[in-house]
Amino acid sequence: MAARLLPVLLAVLLAGLAVLAGAGSAGAHAALTGSDPQQDSVVEQAPKEVSLTFSEQIAVDEDAIRVLDPAGNRVDTEETPRSLGSGGAQYAVKLRAGLPDGTFTVAYQVVSADSHPVAGAFTFSIGAPSETSAAVFDQASGGGAVGALYGIARYLSYAGFTLLVGGAAFVLACWPRGAAVRPMQRLVAFSWVGLTAATLAMLLLRGPYAGSGKLGDVFDLEVLGGVLETKTGAALVSRLLLLAAAALFVAVLFGAYARREDPKERRDLTFGLAIGGTVVAAGLAATWALSEHASTGLQAGVAMPVDVLHLLAVAAWLGGLTALLVALYRGPAVERAAVQRFSRVAFGSVVVLALTGLYQSWRQVGSWSALTGTSYGQLLLVKIGLVALLVAVAGLSRRWTGRLGEAPGDAGSPGPEGEGASAPDSAEPVTDSAPDAGDGERTEAVVAAAETSEGAEGGRPAAVQGAEAETGTPVAESAATARVPVQADPAREAQLRRQREAASAATRKKRRDGDSERSGLRRSVLLEAGIAVVVLAVTTVLTTTEPGRTEEEAAAGASASATQQQGPVSLTVPFDTGGKDGKGTVLLDVDPGRSGDNALHVYVQDPAKEPLDVPEVKVALTLKAQELGPLTAPLERISEGHWSTTGVQIPLAGSWTVAVTVRTSDIDQVTVSKNARIG
Repeated sequence: MAARLLPVLLAVLLAGLAVLAGAGSAGAHAALTGSDPQQDSVVEQAPKEVSLTFSEQIAVDEDAIRVLDPAGNRVDTEETPRSLGSGGAQYAVKLRAGLPDGTFTVAYQVVSADSHPVAGAFTFSIGAPSETSAAVFDQASGGGAVGALYGIARYLSYAGFTLLVGGAAFVLACWPRGAAVRPMQRLVAFSWVGLTAATLAMLLLRGPYAGSGKLGDVFDLEVLGGVLETKTGAALVSRLLLLAAAALFVAVLFGAYARREDPKERRDLTFGLAIGGTVVAAGLAATWALSEHASTGLQAGVAMPVDVLHLLAVAAWLGGLTALLVALYRGPAVERAAVQRFSRVAFGSVVVLALTGLYQSWRQVGSWSALTGTSYGQLLLVKIGLVALLVAVAGLSRRWTGRLGEAPGDAGSPGPEGEGASAPDSAEPVTDSAPDAGDGERTEAVVAAAETSEGAEGGRPAAVQGAEAETGTPVAESAATARVPVQADPAREAQLRRQREAASAATRKKRRDGDSERSGLRRSVLLEAGIAVVVLAVTTVLTTTEPGRTEEEAAAGASASATQQQGPVSLTVPFDTGGKDGKGTVLLDVDPGRSGDNALHVYVQDPAKEPLDVPEVKVALTLKAQELGPLTAPLERISEGHWSTTGVQIPLAGSWTVAVTVRTSDIDQVTVSKNARIG
């Protein structure tokens, strides 16, 4: 397989690199791209509302956006945020009147259009920065025990879908004889049960996962009702309905189809199952495509069917691989033709995966920097490496398949419990029975089967001795006729049947394990399956990770916001020296308000806002976080109440403490301070 895959994968890889090199942006996870007031900004007057802008459409409730004062009390009107248009990506909350100066915290907890919860917080200040003790949401959405359980259910749902669709497709397209093999039936049936259980768990956990984060809300009917009104809730309910149809498909596949012997009837039933199974499988895949990353952003109309193809290819390859592994280890000898058919299916699936995966990567990453510099991009690189390793191991399996010979009994059908072929083997017992002329009762008494029983005395098996005791005829004599008329004993018949089955199974296992080609194939397929489990785990993590494109957009928005915030810093500081005419206000401007060379202007006003002439004014700046300062600024009196200086060097950006000392007489003096974000 490796030789055939290499040219295709190389061409696809080169095309993908070219696409990534010139890719633009696409949509996925919502990210905060802007706000008013801006993050870390200082405004002179209290705003009437706070608005947030996201990179894509979001869903909100009454507690989605909270604004907290420095003491941690809510100062918004606690109403449901109102949309400001922009396709549902911009929302605002009103603030109460009469807000004091200080630092306020804005905490948000919303659900993006691709179903993932998004939470965060930032601060802005009125008048001047201050200390704050505000606490954001007690339990962030998507985290804690609920987040862990939801993540497990998400992984199990992907695994269940992969094994259900891939296992059924393997039986129908590659190994029809496997429909009567019990281990194969169990694989597909348990996959259906696992996918159904995981879907129900996700439906119940969805409310607290995207909202409160409290495990106790799992069975809250009001919360569940809210989930059913969302796109994700509708997708999960649709998945459950499609699973009901899948149950009928599985029942027919392992029931009527497995028992059908007429070639024409079997062919007609195969056609019907293929059409119906494809429709159901595509519908199940669409429940992910319609509710997650593919449903939002650039070219959503193209991305959703591409995502469906991607999921179906994953199931056909990895699910079929698991089915082959079960057949090799637990079932009868798999004929070479079946393995070769799966090899062709796997090759086609890999090609589809490469093409659809490149398109999805372009949408979610969008640039080289996002591919190498974001968590999503780095995880994607890990996944690409694992898939490349998986293809290499698949090449090894392909070589073992080329050396594979036809196993004895390949043309037969499964025996009891699906553990072997029905074709007789020289080491297996052959039985016969006929009605007795006297009482119509006979039991099977076969020397070959009896020889496998335990408890022999003197080299004669216990079952043989029992037969001689009841019939009074030596076994050697009855062996000539191959049947012994005895009184029926159901218990002994069941024991002999179990012994025959055990002997037959042991013979088949010995023959199977002695086939070096099949042993090599089993080992390589087992390694493939192990890598596939890791690939599926990485894929699950990718679906919950903020895409690289969105992460870069958010970073660019924050950088632009910081650039817009650069400008003169203005502070208003009241003072009271305690003496006559000792009350007033200091207005202080730092221009341009960033690290480097700055000009400082100080205006002193009396309570009537008139210039107040004072004997002395001093200013000192301290950056406590870096233990810098105090840096003094030598002020020069310009006019009445106006002091200024230039060339004030601020070495680092940060939250500086600005201390202003005002002396109104020889003995009346006070120092007041405020924090300001400079740089």
